[in-house]
Amino acid sequence: MRNDFMITIALAKGALLKDSVGRFLSAGLDFSAVLDPDNRQLMVPSTCGRARALLVRNGDVPVYVAYGQAQLGVVGYDVLKEHQMPVAQLLDLGFGGCKMAVAVKASSGYKRASDLPPHCRVASKFTYCAREFFDALDLPVELVHLTGSVELGPITGIAEAIVDLVATGRTLRENGLVAIEEIFNTTARLVGHPLSLRLDRGELHSIVEAMRANKPLSNPSV
Repeated sequence: MRNDFMITIALAKGALLKDSVGRFLSAGLDFSAVLDPDNRQLMVPSTCGRARALLVRNGDVPVYVAYGQAQLGVVGYDVLKEHQMPVAQLLDLGFGGCKMAVAVKASSGYKRASDLPPHCRVASKFTYCAREFFDALDLPVELVHLTGSVELGPITGIAEAIVDLVATGRTLRENGLVAIEEIFNTTARLVGHPLSLRLDRGELHSIVEAMRANKPLSNPSV
């Protein structure tokens, strides 16, 4: 890598972080310091010092990449679909799998999303995804944007249904809810800043290809 260039990679805190670090390690970038529970740094250099990781919230990854403050990032497909930021989707990394689904109270009697009454309230953090889904069904609903535990929507009566991510379904079951329809599956994606990729002299593409092959760079320099 040329000496005047520092690759910046946006990594999401939380569930995707450990696997993200592992995949970059396979490409010759060691950011394992971010997994240290005593680490409080939000910008962490790789052990070779030619790249750095930004530790940000999942929803902020595509923002940093879209604005060019990070050339690469790892984020869930659900976030990409919800926020519609202009980033290049490069690889499906295959981890962090779950599904976006419509869920209701188990006692409701609804078997599929189309059973919901017109103009009912649907709670979600993912209002863009929910609107797109219900518009495709030609079912008008009132969307209620919640940022916390959307499972409380049907329990409290603020909403008839929810649209949320479901992994094992345990949280739904423990709160008397059931998923009645899948909207899409989501996994972690490697994304890039389009202009940086176009101007790249090979450094970014070598990382992408190493991650695609899931093997170390032949001559890691970052």
